[in-house]
Amino acid sequence: MKRLSFFMPCLAVLCVFYLLAGQAELSRRSPALLNQLPDPSEAKVEVAPVLENLDRPVYLTGAGDGSKRVFIAELPGRIKTLPPGASSPTVFLNITAKVRTGSEDGLLGLAFHPEYENNRRFYVSYTRVPDGALVIAEYRASRQDPDVALTDERALLTIPQPSAIHHGGMIDFGPDGFLYISTGDAEWEDPARRAQDKESLRGKILRIDVDGPTLAGPYSTPATNPFSGAIPGRDEIYATGFRNPWRFSFDRADGRLYVGDVGHNRREEINLVTAGGNYGWRVFEGTLCTNFDSSLCGVLQTAPPLIEYDHTGGRCSITAGYAYRGAKATLPAGSYVYGDFCTGEIFLFEEGAPKLLLDTGLNITSFGEDEDGEIYVIGIGGTVHRLLIASAQEPEIRIDSIQVRNRSTGNILEPVVVKKKGKKFNLVVRGAGFSEGTVVFVNGVKLNTQAGSTPGSELIARLRADTLSQPGPLIIEAVTSDGLRSNRQVIEVLTEPDK
Repeated sequence: MKRLSFFMPCLAVLCVFYLLAGQAELSRRSPALLNQLPDPSEAKVEVAPVLENLDRPVYLTGAGDGSKRVFIAELPGRIKTLPPGASSPTVFLNITAKVRTGSEDGLLGLAFHPEYENNRRFYVSYTRVPDGALVIAEYRASRQDPDVALTDERALLTIPQPSAIHHGGMIDFGPDGFLYISTGDAEWEDPARRAQDKESLRGKILRIDVDGPTLAGPYSTPATNPFSGAIPGRDEIYATGFRNPWRFSFDRADGRLYVGDVGHNRREEINLVTAGGNYGWRVFEGTLCTNFDSSLCGVLQTAPPLIEYDHTGGRCSITAGYAYRGAKATLPAGSYVYGDFCTGEIFLFEEGAPKLLLDTGLNITSFGEDEDGEIYVIGIGGTVHRLLIASAQEPEIRIDSIQVRNRSTGNILEPVVVKKKGKKFNLVVRGAGFSEGTVVFVNGVKLNTQAGSTPGSELIARLRADTLSQPGPLIIEAVTSDGLRSNRQVIEVLTEPDK
């Protein structure tokens, strides 16, 4: 990224650059959408908290294996996983010893292979110790424990970085099954013009085939890449002319590739990227000529941005998001969500026009998408939120009463006393909002749960053998398949009186 909270002191310098920027501007094409963003009226969506106290989270994704787990990448080099209904994540992979952090260095990207359910392969991008080179590497999940990854690494691609900024670092598989990689120019104002250099991998979107290793290396390049074979240029390049493409995504419906390019002093932009496209940097910033290479402004053939905006109101750094394709109709189908890191604003691009959706106050490092296509908001301060329809955040799930009942006789255990053979008992939970798939947790442990005699308002959960084995509190909570949590109720297991 360009500016994150862990290097906020540079913002003062950037503001000076912005204020002193020359007034001479040459526009390419007709100006794109800039800052015509109305104030939100009554917000129809809101951000609901999912996790907090993470260590500088930068990305969230699902594995695509049907487990409905989400995985969160933290900048220092940890990946954590959160299964449906859980309230806290566990560590899936820890490579902090390999990852160089500071400024914009760190663990930057995570992608699961399209056949992950069968081959357990996933990929990360990070800046390595000690030299900060950008590494794209393959890992595998444990066959015995799907919530733990093996630590064996297979490096696919290493790109030297001359500084600790503008790495890009996003990785994801496209609908064609190839791995796409974003790389930044890796220097301030790209003095070596790497973004326009077809022999450099910096300032690009790359595309490689991780399933087709060759004698020359651990991957191959698709023959349809624009500079493949005898055509001059690196075979890996898919598109050129980027400053710092921190985040990108594919539309699930039509495969379109949305790339957010973090701007310099005056423009932030989202591009619809196609093979062979040139997106302008460092000749253009958005639709504006930078005057770094002013002689090229009238001759360089580049693609205009789909969306752009300036730095009015403290906006400074675009965070690209997703075209919404979720089943819950949280947003209009096909509308595109993106945000600004500095202001915490979330925007919605729909029917050719942007609007302000929410002002969150978060420093948004990334958006994320789960297996169902629902969208999450990741804050560098350690938070994960989910976009929800405001009226649907509380489809009232609550616990009103709890009983412990003998499974065979139906007799109620009252008071609840120690039973060494606790598996003979069920927990009867009554309340409201128990949709299909709702499960009961006792002291954080999920129980085998089914609907009771009154669906939606009663749950029957089978106690484990040791649940009633010793005195103490039992904290009971119901969690829907969507992760909505009920209030908590506590029952006390008492020592059985002497007879």
